[in-house]
Amino acid sequence: MSDLSKDIETLRLWRENNERKSSEVIDKWNEVIEKNIDKLGKETHIILEQVCLAALDYFDVAVAQKCIGRLYKEFPDSLRVKKLEAMCYEANENYDKALKILNDIIKADPTNSAARKRKVAVFKAQNKIPEAIKELVDYLKIYMVDAEAWQELGELYLNENDYNKAAFCIEELILHNPHNHLLHQRLADIRYTQGGFENLELARAYYCQAVKLNPKNLRALLGLQMVVSNLAYAPRSTPQKKKENNQLSQWAMEEIRKIYKDEGTVDFVEERLAALQL
Repeated sequence: MSDLSKDIETLRLWRENNERKSSEVIDKWNEVIEKNIDKLGKETHIILEQVCLAALDYFDVAVAQKCIGRLYKEFPDSLRVKKLEAMCYEANENYDKALKILNDIIKADPTNSAARKRKVAVFKAQNKIPEAIKELVDYLKIYMVDAEAWQELGELYLNENDYNKAAFCIEELILHNPHNHLLHQRLADIRYTQGGFENLELARAYYCQAVKLNPKNLRALLGLQMVVSNLAYAPRSTPQKKKENNQLSQWAMEEIRKIYKDEGTVDFVEERLAALQL
């Protein structure tokens, strides 16, 4: 097998395994692919796209433009190539031009999810968080089951300190994946940050669920210990609730100590817990 054939096979394998490997792709472009571009056969266009994305990762705009120019010769009206061109302008920080191309793509194909997501990325790059939120909300009206979009929207709301809307996004994620302990922990963190008796009660419930799903989730155990310590002294807590919270606090402490003991760092955690007056 020739070097070119081996490189084509390697590039194909990376694509199939969803491995970006941008540095390695650029190396292969410089060493073999560019000078044999007319010998790539039926994989020419997919390899050009792969190289273009790798070049954009490394801000090698010249290589990206070369790939885009070659693709435009074959597919002058391709929305997929237009998206690559928009990404190239985005890499050059020419955001107005990038947005114009993306808007043209969406006008031609309102269901083009990739273009809509790129618009969110462009707004984020300009630190226009409200605009990014609006674009992502509009996107989710069409693609309501896109878990990654819900997660991104939740992070954007957190950046804006809009905890109620961030919590709503995490709740949507939990509906998609109810057995993910990290999502329950995340929602508990948000409710704990919001504060107030009702939110602390919700935080306790979600921390408990996170620990139930993963008994080794140290952060959830620490969060649980903190929240029940607060609830134990809350004015609205009944004597029975205070007793339950105290018992839960002691249990969480023991679980935390067990984890650190297994890792051989129990002395360290005892010092930290004492410093925090837990």
